[in-house]
Amino acid sequence: QVQLVESGGGLVQVGGSLSLSCVVSGRIFSTYVMGWFRQAPGKEREFVAAINWSGGTTTYADSVKDRFTISRDSAKNTVILQMNSLKPEDTAVYYCSADRNSWRSTWYVKRLSEYEYWGQGTQVTVSS
Repeated sequence: QVQLVESGGGLVQVGGSLSLSCVVSGRIFSTYVMGWFRQAPGKEREFVAAINWSGGTTTYADSVKDRFTISRDSAKNTVILQMNSLKPEDTAVYYCSADRNSWRSTWYVKRLSEYEYWGQGTQVTVSS
């Protein structure tokens, strides 16, 4: 069993930055894929970024590319989402997730259904 706990959300002005953390506990293997998704009010949950636990491969949604960076600190069992140049449309609840399958392709890791474990979410609000 894997447990995920997010933190770091909050209120920030347009153009600001936030860093979200996801602490991972339980049994996790180097083949796992870690993802960040978000859900805005009245919208479906959508993919944001993913990284394989070994840290060598990442992918991003087009809407956040060049603004967000996903990384992991294996010593601290933490996945980090650094968000820069935030926009009002980034406002959402952000969820950390884990996929037991190894990285097959970017198509797979962007699919909600690939992930078996989810955190409780952390709210990010970008004000204009």
